[in-house]
Amino acid sequence: MNDFRDTNRVLTLADLETGKGEFSPNSLAVLGHPIAHSLSPRMHNGALAALARSGAVSPKAVHIGDWRYHAFDIAPEDLARALRLLHARGFRGLNLTVPHKVLALREVAEIDPPARAVGAVNTLLRTEAGWRGFNTDGYGLAAAVREALGLDLGAQPVLLLGAGGAARGAAVECLQRGCPALWIANRSQENLETLLDALRPLAGQADLHGFAPANAIPPHFPEGALVINATALGLHEGDAAPINLKTLPRPISVYDMIYNPPETPLLRTARELGAPTANGAAMLVHQGAKALEIWSGISAEQIAPLMQAALRTQ
Repeated sequence: MNDFRDTNRVLTLADLETGKGEFSPNSLAVLGHPIAHSLSPRMHNGALAALARSGAVSPKAVHIGDWRYHAFDIAPEDLARALRLLHARGFRGLNLTVPHKVLALREVAEIDPPARAVGAVNTLLRTEAGWRGFNTDGYGLAAAVREALGLDLGAQPVLLLGAGGAARGAAVECLQRGCPALWIANRSQENLETLLDALRPLAGQADLHGFAPANAIPPHFPEGALVINATALGLHEGDAAPINLKTLPRPISVYDMIYNPPETPLLRTARELGAPTANGAAMLVHQGAKALEIWSGISAEQIAPLMQAALRTQ
């Protein structure tokens, strides 16, 4: 039966190389560097335990009672070898976090078309030919924004903060859902232009613009924007907010992908302004639930409440 006994143990490449008999045929894992901070093992193992207690059987006709989710700290230079070993050991599925989401693209046998548009994978499914890559971050963001703020990514203008991998995934999701306008604010003009160039073929009828957050807000910036922070600003004590919310035309709503700390400087300012806010905890749950759906066939809607309950368990 799944439980939390092993969720705090961080495994390494050496454990994978020597642990041939340690892993069940339905093992799952998250790979990152670093990874000790990850809540994914607690969230997934808790959901798996609840499903096992209920006697749930995957629509893929696989009983999940022996499924277990591990965490591996894998350096970037070891990713290719780790993926080969995990496949050889029979792991059913993997999650990838920083810095592996883009690096893994060249190591997978097949890429799901939406993940190709994003240019990153965060979920891998074992096939006989190798790993098939997916990206569940966009689904997680959309589900979290709907759950926490009551908003649809395609129904109002979006101001996206950042131009890295997390921002690109969010931008693709917004455009694919038909948001009327997407504004991107980023400190590096070069990175901003690179992202805008990549997004223009996907923009369709959406207004697509970019600017530097230190500059004045453009005069034609729309009211009613959903602000999404996809930068790392707010992770560390003393970080400045990625933009001055007080300069934006109101009303606004603010979603910060960061979930630890639960209130970043950006969210604190938004709260003081009376704006609706939410942090990234719900996104973590929903992207994880979608990954487990890919591996098991059990719906993400059924899994998500179980993951939320697991995160509340200390």
